[in-house]
Amino acid sequence: MIEIRRTEAFTNWFDGLRDDRARDRIAARIARVASGLLGDVKPVGEGVSELRIDYGPGYRVYFTQRGRTIIILLCGGDKQTQSKDIKTAKKMASELE
Repeated sequence: MIEIRRTEAFTNWFDGLRDDRARDRIAARIARVASGLLGDVKPVGEGVSELRIDYGPGYRVYFTQRGRTIIILLCGGDKQTQSKDIKTAKKMASELE
């Protein structure tokens, strides 16, 4: 089992989603990650990876991994805000060091 930690930025983004179905799909995806099933993941550099959720505007969850058992959810967004979100996630990950 993988321990999932959330930053305040991630929690604020997730709680602010207006689409209940999207929130449910993202929560289900995070539950699968906690079970060790990462699925559609793409490394974006500097120790940050992107969980791609194929729903709505193309939701993205950015995370970093610490060891084999801890994943920290940094922030989230969608395909439209992807470039900005990746920069934010990389900065957040570097500040965790």
